[in-house]
Amino acid sequence: MFLAFVAAGLVHRSELKRQGLDPEITWDLLFMAVVGGMLGAKIYYMLLNFPLLVEDPVRLIFSREGLVWYGGFLGGASFVVWQIGRQKLHLPGQADIVAPVLALGYGVGRIGCFLVGDDWGRPTGSWVGIAFPEGAPPTRVDIIEREFGIQVDPELIAQYGEMVPVHPTQLYEVGLSFLIFLFLWSIRRHHHARGWLFMVWLSLAGIERFLVEFFRAKDDRFFGFFTLAQVISLILVLVGVVGVSRLRGSRPSTAGSPAKG
Repeated sequence: MFLAFVAAGLVHRSELKRQGLDPEITWDLLFMAVVGGMLGAKIYYMLLNFPLLVEDPVRLIFSREGLVWYGGFLGGASFVVWQIGRQKLHLPGQADIVAPVLALGYGVGRIGCFLVGDDWGRPTGSWVGIAFPEGAPPTRVDIIEREFGIQVDPELIAQYGEMVPVHPTQLYEVGLSFLIFLFLWSIRRHHHARGWLFMVWLSLAGIERFLVEFFRAKDDRFFGFFTLAQVISLILVLVGVVGVSRLRGSRPSTAGSPAKG
């Protein structure tokens, strides 16, 4: 997570310099992203696990668990938007600078998820399958069935025993996020209205998460086969598509100038 913020900050700073803006703005916005992101992620996690919060609030609040991406994104975005307004920066222009940075940071962060064995996917016997015997939690049959409500194929158990391989969904997200970053970086000098690039990111990030969720081992499928994250993803895609359509072909404004300009 630390490296995700560092990588994002360095890329953000370089883009500010390219556009002739004060590169020190990066560290103010990054600080707000860290604070808001951590708070938002934890609050989202506590609401998602409200019965556990009532049962043992101290453990849930102060545990290492609960760094949920969408909660972190909403919390971090709120704090960053507040800081942008406080410094009288141009919000749509800053959003465009942030768009590739978000994709990069997300991809780097998911490497951490893979290394710790968290956020893995459904059991699979395909060549992509990876077992996490020391994961958080381990990919053990009883855990998969009890905590995620997924019935493990008996043939997988016969072949691999109680520690079965699963889809490495963390790596799926790493690869897709880096591709999104490279795409956004290549088109960042667009000729549409400021804010257009951010809307492109919103659409692509929503699609990426929506698709990967089908492979995830999740316990929040509150909407039939769909998870809460997929519902949020669809909302983000809708907002992004509408934004791309409305901002496309419009005359761009100055990226980092004060809002009054």
